[in-house]
Amino acid sequence: MDRHRPALTRGWALLLAAPPLAFLGLFFLWPVANILALGLAPEGQLQLGNVLQAWTEPYVLDVILFTLGLAGVSTLLTLLLGLPAAWVFARFSFPFKRAARALTVVPFVLPTVVVGSAFLALLGPRSPLNALATSVFGEAFPQVRLDGSVEAIVVAHVFYNIAVIIRLVGGMWAHIDPRTEEAARMLGASPWRTFREVTWPLLRPAVISAASIVFLFTVTSFGVVLLLGGPRDTTLEVEIYRQTAILLDLPAAAALTILQMVGVLALLLASARAQEGLAVQQRLRGSSETARRPRPGRERALVATILAVTVVLMFVPLAVLVERSLAGPGGYGLAAYASLLEAEPRMRLTAAPWQAVVDSLSFALVTTLIAGTLGLLAAVVVGYRRGWFSRGMDALVMLPLGTSAVIVGFGFLVSLDTPPLDLRTSILLIPIAHALIALPFVMRSVVPVVRSIDDRLREAAAVLGASPRRAWREVDGPILARAALVGAGFAFAVSLGEFGATLFIARPDTVTIPVAIYRLLGQPGAANFATAMALAVVLMLLTATAVLLIERLRGRGPQPF
Repeated sequence: MDRHRPALTRGWALLLAAPPLAFLGLFFLWPVANILALGLAPEGQLQLGNVLQAWTEPYVLDVILFTLGLAGVSTLLTLLLGLPAAWVFARFSFPFKRAARALTVVPFVLPTVVVGSAFLALLGPRSPLNALATSVFGEAFPQVRLDGSVEAIVVAHVFYNIAVIIRLVGGMWAHIDPRTEEAARMLGASPWRTFREVTWPLLRPAVISAASIVFLFTVTSFGVVLLLGGPRDTTLEVEIYRQTAILLDLPAAAALTILQMVGVLALLLASARAQEGLAVQQRLRGSSETARRPRPGRERALVATILAVTVVLMFVPLAVLVERSLAGPGGYGLAAYASLLEAEPRMRLTAAPWQAVVDSLSFALVTTLIAGTLGLLAAVVVGYRRGWFSRGMDALVMLPLGTSAVIVGFGFLVSLDTPPLDLRTSILLIPIAHALIALPFVMRSVVPVVRSIDDRLREAAAVLGASPRRAWREVDGPILARAALVGAGFAFAVSLGEFGATLFIARPDTVTIPVAIYRLLGQPGAANFATAMALAVVLMLLTATAVLLIERLRGRGPQPF
């Protein structure tokens, strides 16, 4: 019955792949290649000796091992904490579930400078945890200080990336038919054996997809390591920044960038091959059909415990942000929020902070349009095709996540300086940079769903007289639209909170919310700090609202599963 499977010929695949490939070629490969050329051939002649010399420096191996170890531990802990939370959000219904799921995306988009401040408050010498312990157990109780440690970096990584597991894995888990698990239980299988032999094979491609994204983010972690780590906690990304911006050694930075990109590309190709080989077709069901109330007793206690741990991990730092936004020089109040409407000289911003909110929302809408369209096209090609072309395109779309933001930002300024692509002073450069980062999320939200659509649904449509085109429109189309909405939510949220690339390319009169927060934190005074925290809370509320609206849209309309 394979004749009912959508046949994406090589010609159609190339046609659909052309727009995302052209976008990546113009705005990613070309700028990065220019920067690498400047570093490797500073006088117009290739100097590979610089590359080999940089790679054989004694400290490079230590940096690589630390980077890989930190990313591996962070990814493992994120999976261990994220998979139970994904299970709860996918399989159970509880009060305020939709709002809670929307809030889980908020930590993912907060600027590192804000999260760093929150974690320093939680884990530093003035931690409220230490104050509480002292008041209960006395001065003799040992104080907990994690600032300037690897542990603080790992906790922050989990805080940032657990949303990826909940959204991508939980989104897939919610559409797996629970009757297959119930059948295994009726045949005498234990809960663990049911998960291992029934659920896990269906869920595995989505887990690999989400884990690869988390690993990429932790491998290229910059702000978190810089703010929370100690002087010896140097990742490859931090070292590239140091060589580029501090030591001005572009050849060494180019050599390290090549090393990072080769490693990331190898990881992505292996991940794409694993997802392709492990994909299992199944009949997907609507999330409203698979969720139920937890049973009284052990199940309800387990669900409550998982939710409590998730809330503590994700929302306590957010509560610190709210508290700091209310704590002004004269005590608690709304003075910081009132200052968002005024352009005060002490802020050293070109406009009132509320203008940054308007600009960020505008950029996020354009980013969602670009990344949503191109990501869906890429997902169709990767999901329906097999072989080297599919795996190569999957790796290429993901590669911007594993490339130094410093290199990409410099590449934009160096490469996009001649007509018809003279965009150095154009506001379009910001949503283009955001779309490069958001594109992988849209694609990875759709691909596991594409590969899981059961051919029997198309066969049933064909038996009822539908043509192959109509069968695809009626069966695949609605399913892909729902998955694309999940990716669109991520794209919108990523654009709102993107900081690294924007800091390089933003014009003085065009300030996004994260850049405005960064500039406010760079100014002395408690009032500026409170205003920055107030703007961070606004960013948090905007992100939660946007994701919640998409959740509502995703929950309406005909049920395709």
